[in-house]
Amino acid sequence: MLHISDFTEKSIEKILTTLKEENAVNCKLPGDGLMHVENNLPYLIIYRQIDGDTGIKKMINSGGSYLIIGNDQFEGYQEFLKQLSHQRATKFGAYMLFEMYLGDTDSRKFIIKGPADRITSTLELLNNELNKSSNLSEDLELSSEIQDTKIRQAPNAQPLMTIDEAKKTGALLVGLEIPPVFKDKEYGIFPLFFRKFRDFLIPAVQRAVYDFIRVQTKDPVKNYYALGRQSLKHLVFDIDKELSAIGQSFQFLWLVAPVNIQNIKKTFFESNYEKVENYHYRLLPIDPSLLKRRLYNLRIDEINDPAMNYIFNEKREELDKQITMLNERGSKNFFYNSIRLFKGVDNELCAQAQQILDKIPPEGKTDKSDVRDANYFHDLAHQEFNKFKQQDSKFDCKVHLRDDVNIMMVSHGELYIPNNYTMSAKEAKALIQHEVGTHVLTYYNGKNQPLQQLSVGLADYEFLQEGMAVMAEYLIGGLTANRLRTLAGRVLAGKALIDGGNFQEIFRLLHKEKDFNADMAFNITSRIMQGGGFIKDIIYLKGLIELRHYLEDGGEFEPLVSGKFALKHLHVIQELTQRNVLKTPRLKPSYLTNPEAKKRLQLIRDGLPISQMITP
Repeated sequence: MLHISDFTEKSIEKILTTLKEENAVNCKLPGDGLMHVENNLPYLIIYRQIDGDTGIKKMINSGGSYLIIGNDQFEGYQEFLKQLSHQRATKFGAYMLFEMYLGDTDSRKFIIKGPADRITSTLELLNNELNKSSNLSEDLELSSEIQDTKIRQAPNAQPLMTIDEAKKTGALLVGLEIPPVFKDKEYGIFPLFFRKFRDFLIPAVQRAVYDFIRVQTKDPVKNYYALGRQSLKHLVFDIDKELSAIGQSFQFLWLVAPVNIQNIKKTFFESNYEKVENYHYRLLPIDPSLLKRRLYNLRIDEINDPAMNYIFNEKREELDKQITMLNERGSKNFFYNSIRLFKGVDNELCAQAQQILDKIPPEGKTDKSDVRDANYFHDLAHQEFNKFKQQDSKFDCKVHLRDDVNIMMVSHGELYIPNNYTMSAKEAKALIQHEVGTHVLTYYNGKNQPLQQLSVGLADYEFLQEGMAVMAEYLIGGLTANRLRTLAGRVLAGKALIDGGNFQEIFRLLHKEKDFNADMAFNITSRIMQGGGFIKDIIYLKGLIELRHYLEDGGEFEPLVSGKFALKHLHVIQELTQRNVLKTPRLKPSYLTNPEAKKRLQLIRDGLPISQMITP
């Protein structure tokens, strides 16, 4: 970082030369001023530092190009801005100086000050965006107006430069007066509403700036996402690392699963489906209170980058819920928090599940000649891994055949298969793309991102992960009737649990009314009842429905494999990718190149019902 204590001809030249030679310049300036400018951005957001916390500094200092004017040497800042504008306008064809300041205490209006006749579309776009502020709060009525004026700064403030000086340097001055509705004299800044206000305002400004860039300059910026900062601060990576460490300090699903499931099943079947033994769980390897203290000691509030603040706050809340649930295993509170964590069972989900069970009869038993063992699956997994290595020679995940696991699973990007595992050839083909083509692939792509959260998983990532995994089974022609019925049965079991059903009632619903065999009905019921009531299994069908809507609306499949995240995070992933914070995925699923898979994907886009996704 450069340190400039005085504005001189030499010090200004040093900044400008560095900006020519480097991708970005960070600079401490006189009077506690600060600047961050990235070389490819033809604009500068400006704030004049004053006594007291106005909040604007926190709004702008995560951007790709900003200047915080210190409280000393204002004439030096004026000269610096003239020379900076001239250099940047020469490079880009035009340069915008966008100053932000607070209005009067009782103001409820954004005031945009600029040359409306020169950049009409830019100012009108900003005006339209700011007039959407009613979404901030039902009780808050804000408005916006454009003032075509030569006075673009706060009342009684000196101009950064005159209009004539701006024209000579190639700069265009725009001012934005902001109503200070996120603070008051008694309490100062309201933290939660301030974040919401900032996350509304900054994208609105960026959209307007992007319009100016698109129309007035020869800059190659692709969209407004690219206007954010490309180099994240060290605090972001520190918190990312600590959040990952906290999440990996306990295995949530492992600690929720009962250790005596075989005895529970034996007793239940021997008692003619009446007696249910108590669930017993593994001892907790963590102290929930201490882990929560560690979680809330993270300085997420100090991260001013809206995208990173958003995903970190969400993840902290999710980990908080999980830690609370571990401390409440076997209680009703566990069940209530499970509903909060997995968003309950809505009407569309129930209707889809019922439609599947009404229209799809159960399949008969697999022909013994078609049964494949764990070694067969092991070989299929290695074939898929070899395809990954052809895309990226550094791919090094492994397959493990184990006696001490009872379900197939992916852990830290590696595949674990029970030694006694059997399945049909069709099921094996489908499970390869479910476990390897989705879970292993997105883990590896996420692991190669600079943020660990993309391999661990952002909040609510499991909905999209399991939706993609089931979609992959369909795309390769391996989604069976019994598989789809199982996903539907899990939803109806979850709904029955929410409606007050007990173990025996849910089992009878599945076995007697929905035609599941006793083993499958027990499997679904015992999973939904673990912990005191755990509705996680609804996410498979729920995720598939959400993914189907996304694809029907024209959404692209390939961007979803960049790591582990939810559909609601896609705009954040796109933003961070445009800012060059995230990378494009190293691996792509092999089935996306398959002509038959492409045809099936088009059927989904054309509205194929889920109940017709079974492949013969």
